[in-house]
Amino acid sequence: MTIIISFCILLLVAYLFDLTASRTKIPSVILLLLLGWFVRQATIFFDINLPDLTSTLPVLGTIGLILIVLEGSLELELNKSKIDLIKKSSLGAFLPLIVLAFSLAFLLQYYGGYSFKDSLTNAIPFCVISSAIAIPSVRNLTSGQKEFIIYESSLSDIFGVVFFNFIAFNSSFGLDTFGYFCLDILIIIVISFVATILLSFLLNKIDHHIKFVPIVLLIILIYEVSKIYHLPALIFILVFGLSIGNLDELKHLKWFESFRLDLLNKEVSKFKELIVEATFLVRALFFLLFGYLIETAEIINTDTLVWSIGIVFLIFVLRLIQLKLSKMPMSPLLFVAPRGLITILLFLSITPENMVLLVNKSLIIQVILLTAFIMMIGLMVTAKKRDSILQERRRKRELEEEVQ
Repeated sequence: MTIIISFCILLLVAYLFDLTASRTKIPSVILLLLLGWFVRQATIFFDINLPDLTSTLPVLGTIGLILIVLEGSLELELNKSKIDLIKKSSLGAFLPLIVLAFSLAFLLQYYGGYSFKDSLTNAIPFCVISSAIAIPSVRNLTSGQKEFIIYESSLSDIFGVVFFNFIAFNSSFGLDTFGYFCLDILIIIVISFVATILLSFLLNKIDHHIKFVPIVLLIILIYEVSKIYHLPALIFILVFGLSIGNLDELKHLKWFESFRLDLLNKEVSKFKELIVEATFLVRALFFLLFGYLIETAEIINTDTLVWSIGIVFLIFVLRLIQLKLSKMPMSPLLFVAPRGLITILLFLSITPENMVLLVNKSLIIQVILLTAFIMMIGLMVTAKKRDSILQERRRKRELEEEVQ
């Protein structure tokens, strides 16, 4: 009974954080991590024994990742007017990831004396923008900026996971390796289109009062089976979300002729609502649990602080260059490069024999907190500037009206 009451209170507080985030400009993830950490301190103070919850973190993280990428892709518009934005966000997701990964790998190899493969495997988790933190934090930006962040962070998740699996699960890198990798991409694209048709058909044809939960379970099942065979499963999530979120753009395809688009669009709207609420629930639980598992000594570990500051510095230098090359507005996009859920999941996926001593939980936590804090300050400053500009415009209008 006590556990149920505690969960309900914590999730209601998490909902309060989400409601007030647009006004406070504090990313809800920081508040969730703090809340989880305070719960841990309370259990220690009152000598409350709880079971080890470490093993549940990857499970929650995987489900959260699927739902977050699905939620983001469902909101994206897919038409000719978005081609330029998609190109910019794709380059923004891919180039900094590659450059930062190889730069960090070189530094880890140089200072730690590790193999370049192990160094690169440990470097990749720091190179992925967290859609779990970025997407909810940019709700108050302009539609163009918000779409850029959704595309960029979702694609960064996908590129990061694909790149990590390619490096981590291959012992050698020759023409055969790259050939199999390209074949995996082709296979998952085919699976994505077939699964999208099947799931769209189910969404359109199921008359039972329970229809969305089986579809979500099938999505998770396809994702997990694809992962077993080391296929880039997030591509399937992105393709499915983009397809059913842009039905009007795909109505000329033959397999849509048997569907009633008016009814299907209504079902898709309901499906979106379910995904949004499920995403909030899983994301809140994940960051609460991660905050609970954080040790105070890991946050203030001075041994890793120099590395964490150096990594964060590199992240934002590369982001500055990327935005200039893409001719995107610096403010507030420069500050939106948080690390989070994917960083944690990839770090937990590194096998013990491939781990690098310099890359530990302290370093991961410090980089996540620093990038989230920089994003918070950047969004706050930008919001104040925007508010002052709007107030100035209102004053000018009022003066003009008085003169008339």
